Amino acid sequence: MSSTTNPATAAEPQAGAPTWLPPAAVAVTLVLWASAFVAIRHLGEDFSAGPLSLGRLLVGAVVLGGLAVTRGLPRPTGREWVSIVAIGVLWFGVYNVALNEGEQRIDAGTAAMLIQVSPVLIALLAALFLSERFTLYLGLGLALAFGGVALIGLAQPEGGESDVLGVLLCLLAAVVYSISLILQKPLVARLPALTVTWLACTVGAVACLPFLGTLLTETRAAPTSSVLWVLYLGIFPTAIAFTTYAFALKHMSASSLGVTTYLVPPITIVMGLVLLGETPPTMAYLGGALALVGVAVARRKPRTRATAATPPA
Repeated sequence: MSSTTNPATAAEPQAGAPTWLPPAAVAVTLVLWASAFVAIRHLGEDFSAGPLSLGRLLVGAVVLGGLAVTRGLPRPTGREWVSIVAIGVLWFGVYNVALNEGEQRIDAGTAAMLIQVSPVLIALLAALFLSERFTLYLGLGLALAFGGVALIGLAQPEGGESDVLGVLLCLLAAVVYSISLILQKPLVARLPALTVTWLACTVGAVACLPFLGTLLTETRAAPTSSVLWVLYLGIFPTAIAFTTYAFALKHMSASSLGVTTYLVPPITIVMGLVLLGETPPTMAYLGGALALVGVAVARRKPRTRATAATPPA
């Protein structure tokens, strides 16, 4: 699913786990999320965007449900259910369909770089709707990130033409993902993040049910290996990666974990080269680097002057 730090679940590092376990959880999360971009690209020949989304979400909802119910049955309020439904439709429904369709048109590495602009969008939406401060760094980072997106959109693949629609679809996925994280912020303050993810994934699966007939048809026609890849998407990048991410966030600071997500695009590019034999166009590398610089700039906090401590009376 997505590879961006969730500001809603920011937490200070906690003791109790072996020191090697949180970094191991981070490594598992990054590799699984990167592999999702490659798997989606690979499956484009056998499954169209909507049915692939439904197949992944159905598997993910079942596995996440098995993990989440061990914590007890959730009791969201009516208002929380509204947010959960919105997140399910946007994050798990629209996001997956847009990303899957986008990767029918552009390579996995380019798609991963485009999704990485979401931290800038999250910061912008937080400034607009959560009364968080709009800083000069945020404005500059926003400009740099979208300058990078423009370069990616203009990139010419070797032996072909750039596909602006594919870029726009991946950018749409980044936008709806960012909106969903803003909606998720008040939810995870009261409900376990895993529970919210399970419920939203289930809602997304329900939203994609109109693709059920096509999914059944394409599954019957697809080779067994492709069907297994759909199961892989639902179990590993969706259910397991969200679980390892939540574990890592519990034992690490959100800022430290957030930096690691910048590794998803290069891991995806390497996997795409090894498994698919494709790499992004040269200009896309430049655009991706510029977008990541924009993300890093937007995440900077303005310096504050130190105030002298009041001497004891």
